[in-house]
Amino acid sequence: MATENGSFTSSNAPEPVGLYPHARRVGNLLFLSGVGPRQRGASHIPGVELDAAGNIASYDIEKQCHAVFQNVRHILEDTGSAWRNLVDVTVFLTNMKADFATYNRIYAEYFTENQPCRTTVEVSSLPTPIAIELKCIATIDEV
Repeated sequence: MATENGSFTSSNAPEPVGLYPHARRVGNLLFLSGVGPRQRGASHIPGVELDAAGNIASYDIEKQCHAVFQNVRHILEDTGSAWRNLVDVTVFLTNMKADFATYNRIYAEYFTENQPCRTTVEVSSLPTPIAIELKCIATIDEV
């Protein structure tokens, strides 16, 4: 659903954890807010086990990668764009050394035809107990 300022909220992607839209259109560009692996309407994060204090006890980066890519796809499709329209992807990993090889393999499965520019950086943490988040830019066709 679009607002008059070009902001979009997806009914399929996880609810934002702050005051921001899932995406915003400027001209024919679509800027996605950071997208993690959480699932809409669920408190459990795919591939994440938390301890009693709410800290990550263990996680499965493969499950998180698949969930993140699916969430990005939901937002793109709900805004009238498409996976093939991605032009730039910034990936944030919380453990580059342990997770990069798995993430890179799964990324290659999703981007066989469209190969956007990509930057991958390690961060010490993300706003929720997740190990990966994507920040994307795509084009969007005129409506």
